[in-house]
Amino acid sequence: MLRLFNTFGRKIETFQPVREELVSVFTCGPSVYQRSHIGNFRTFLFEDILVRYLEYLGYQVKRGLNITDIEDKAMAEAAKHGVSVKQLTDRNIEDFFEEMKGLRMKVPDFLPRASEAVNKAVEIIEQLLDLEIAYWHQGNCYFDPLKYPGFGELYGLDMKKWPKQKRRFHKDTYPGMQWNRGDFVLWHGYKGGGEAFWDTRIGKGRPAWNIQDPSMISRFFDETLSIYCGGIDNLFRHHDYTRAILESIRPYPMARFWLHCSHLHVDGKKMSKSIGNILYTDNLQKQGYDMSEIRFFLIYGHYRKTMNYSAKRMRATTEKLRRFKEQVKKIRNRAGSTTDTDTDIARKITETFQERMDDDLDVKGAFDNVSALVAGVNIKDLSPSKASGIVKALGKVDEVLQVIF
Repeated sequence: MLRLFNTFGRKIETFQPVREELVSVFTCGPSVYQRSHIGNFRTFLFEDILVRYLEYLGYQVKRGLNITDIEDKAMAEAAKHGVSVKQLTDRNIEDFFEEMKGLRMKVPDFLPRASEAVNKAVEIIEQLLDLEIAYWHQGNCYFDPLKYPGFGELYGLDMKKWPKQKRRFHKDTYPGMQWNRGDFVLWHGYKGGGEAFWDTRIGKGRPAWNIQDPSMISRFFDETLSIYCGGIDNLFRHHDYTRAILESIRPYPMARFWLHCSHLHVDGKKMSKSIGNILYTDNLQKQGYDMSEIRFFLIYGHYRKTMNYSAKRMRATTEKLRRFKEQVKKIRNRAGSTTDTDTDIARKITETFQERMDDDLDVKGAFDNVSALVAGVNIKDLSPSKASGIVKALGKVDEVLQVIF
């Protein structure tokens, strides 16, 4: 049985979907003020593996992935380059989809953009105002976290340290601050200038970052999600805010399982423009790696552990995959055109793969164990039916990994 580490409660739990016939999954997608780098894609690929493995186990999955195309950073970046916000974000979204395709990522069922959910954001804000959880101040609308019992539980925030004096944060993030300890903004009232604003029932303005996810989720899912995913950074401010908003207007929990992927560092350091160590998929392609090898590197490690990119590790990981694929090629040649399948070794491949994947999606352990079985095959003594069985079993494995064939 599949066991997953639930961030809410900080423990491994046996996976049970909300509905047996359908697993609902929502994942935090890209902020498209800039192009997604390989650290971003590490998280997106972990989520891709999750969805593919759920389907491998026989579940039907409905997945949404949101696209953040309205925020202060997008407006600043567009102004910097002398283009409209839409021109900037459309280009980055197009690049994102192209890289998704190259990395063999499944296209989610829903790909909502924040700019398409403004009316839904307005509707939620109106509900929060009616409940007196949100309020207006100097043209902006704010959420009072103290009006939501259990605020900060996902992160494990110590609410005893919450300031007694009323504080309001009109930006979503502040450099050097993990938490905005005070009321957070839901709606930026129009102050003049700019382009990303809407005329709505609550006035002219735009939705703030933390109302955007709830507005996009509620367009497609009106029940408790089986799984909600994102990068580990979302545990600061973002996911607790999203949970507080949705659970304030809905009489049920936002999600049953919360999963978070850890960072990808480069040579031991967090990727940063100031350091100049941000890497994109085309940087690695120029070094001679294809997209399946890049995918393998980014999934070859446990999603909850910080991964480190280095040129040496990239070479070693790629060589591991290439050796494995060379052995698989020999086995396929041995199978020839036979359709008979001997399930002896094939059964072991399936069992060892599922054993490791069921343990909180241990992709590295799963691949290493399958690789060891395949490497131990004596090609000369291998019958075509055994070879065919192995190829068939590996085909099922590759429905999840997407790096073998």
